[in-house]
Amino acid sequence: MTASPPLDAPGPSARKPFRLPLSGKFAVAFVGLVSLVLLINGAVDLSLNFQEAKLNAITVQREKAQGAAERVEAFVSEIGNQIGWTTRAEWRRVPPDQQRYDFIRLMRQAPAITEAAYIDPSGREQLRVSRLEPDVIASGKDFSTSPRFTEALKDKVWFGPVYFRRGSEPYMTVAVAHAGRDPGVTVAEVNLKLIWDVVSSIRNGETGYAFVTTSTGRLIAHPDLSLVLRDTDLSGLPEVAAALPGNGSAQDYEITTGLGGGLVLAAHAAIPRVGWIVFVQLPLREAMDPLIESVIQTVALMGLGVLLASVAGTFLARRMVVPIRQLQDGAERFGAGDLSERIVIRTGDEIETLAHRFNLMAGRIQESYETLEAKVEERTRDLNRSLDDLQKAQSRLVQSEKLASLGQLTAGIAHEIKNPLNFVNNFASLSKELVDELIEVLKQASLDPNTRADAEETAELLKSNLDRVVQHGKRADSIVKNMLLHSRTGSGEHRPVDVNALVEESLNLAYHGARAAKPTFNVTLERDFDPAAGVADIFPQEITRVLLNLMSNGFYATEKKVEGGELGYAPTLAVATRDRGDRIEIRVRDNGTGIPDSVKAKMFDPFFTTKPAGEGTGLGLSLSHDILVKQHGGSVDVATEPGEFTEFTITLPRAGAATAESATAGSPANDPKSP
Repeated sequence: MTASPPLDAPGPSARKPFRLPLSGKFAVAFVGLVSLVLLINGAVDLSLNFQEAKLNAITVQREKAQGAAERVEAFVSEIGNQIGWTTRAEWRRVPPDQQRYDFIRLMRQAPAITEAAYIDPSGREQLRVSRLEPDVIASGKDFSTSPRFTEALKDKVWFGPVYFRRGSEPYMTVAVAHAGRDPGVTVAEVNLKLIWDVVSSIRNGETGYAFVTTSTGRLIAHPDLSLVLRDTDLSGLPEVAAALPGNGSAQDYEITTGLGGGLVLAAHAAIPRVGWIVFVQLPLREAMDPLIESVIQTVALMGLGVLLASVAGTFLARRMVVPIRQLQDGAERFGAGDLSERIVIRTGDEIETLAHRFNLMAGRIQESYETLEAKVEERTRDLNRSLDDLQKAQSRLVQSEKLASLGQLTAGIAHEIKNPLNFVNNFASLSKELVDELIEVLKQASLDPNTRADAEETAELLKSNLDRVVQHGKRADSIVKNMLLHSRTGSGEHRPVDVNALVEESLNLAYHGARAAKPTFNVTLERDFDPAAGVADIFPQEITRVLLNLMSNGFYATEKKVEGGELGYAPTLAVATRDRGDRIEIRVRDNGTGIPDSVKAKMFDPFFTTKPAGEGTGLGLSLSHDILVKQHGGSVDVATEPGEFTEFTITLPRAGAATAESATAGSPANDPKSP
């Protein structure tokens, strides 16, 4: 029974509200949880880090103040050290001019010193050199009760109180006692305005600075030099007042109001040697930058957390829906025939397990299909290979049948021709002998001269004709014999033969045969046998016949070139063997007349020859080609240059005769016999 539409419609709508509220609840819970965690974390961080940040900032400022105090003290000590080289024991015995020169040099080396004076052991001034006033020599001014004399003799070095000369620039008196017995004292007036360079070079954050006051709060050094020149009194500042001597423990005031009116973080350090105080100030906002950055970071993280939590619900919903959709699409593509389809899902849940099972199933199906396809392809290749072998065997069988039929026909024709040809040759030779006897009889007969002359002429003409009959009869007999050889598909038995030995034997037979036919014949023989040529399964008599034919042709070509009378020509026949793995290569090369292209195209045709009548039948190369190609399954190639050389290259399979014999087995005319 078919369900009605009203019953179908509520299905999707019922599932939809079920999913959306769940995602919404999850998103709200996630947003609330993240926001709560971030809020608690931010509050805890602020409460715990505020005091720590404040203490760290105060500690840093104290270290800055101590460092600044050490630099100012180093400046003052350097002044004392520079004065010290004029306090040697023997210096008071130096002439006044030399003493004055030493003071001038001292003021050049220490620009802060504006005046230098020497007080003798009795406390009277003997020399004063000044940048601001005229020099004074032996003034005799009594300083025996002055602290600059008495305190210097007591403590070796005395730093006087700061005073303001001309109501603006701060000065300080530095007195250093001489060495030895009854010492004198060198007194220097130091312009403290030059401490400005030291104070200005002190870095305290980006906008912080350092300044120096006396023990009464009067400003000695400040980055703003105008404040120093105005003899500013800073004892009214809370941080300065708290640090002055006589105010208890002189602790740091920490957070206070600076000279500019803003809140600053202040710290100080004393210089006991001269009774000065070094202050460092840093704007509170700059000092609390790390804390402010932490607050900003906390607020930013809370905002980011709320934003991420807002999109988390959507992301998680997509995380549940997208993998299922991937499974659906992958299954559709796999069902459409794409067997390489794989589904990659990294959700770490049951959906990923399902995708993994799907991939395993798809892999097994694809493997089965590929295995089946590979088996079909392999079987198809085997069938094609078998078909090719069958076609080749069929071609060889057809060729063998044709050759067998041709061999039978040729053998029959040669047999039928040879018998009458033997009669012609035999009776021609016999008739020639009878003509010779007739000539002898005519010589003894009594005939008139004219009749005798006619009879002898007729006899000689008959003898000449019989010679031609004998000559052409022998040629015809040679043609018949070659036809019988040409019709044979095998001669003797094939067997493994040493190729180098066979070639060497054939070369010797050919050479001695040529020498026997023509004693004046001579040629240079060159041998290049490859020891690795080894053994091949061949018909040795047939291959010998081929080699003899090729070598004889080479001898003939060199002889013709010798007859051409070329100067400096040395006839040469070169024979070489090479190992070619499962094949053997034999080369026969002569430097004779070469072969023209028109002859090269027909040289393996039966009965084709370029030799004069009676010297060749035209079956030698044709027979050689059949022996090499058809009988042994090899090949023969020719490279030639007319007038230069000819080279025959024979390639034989090592098992060529056995293979060719198995391919042509069953031929009805395998070895026809000649009559």
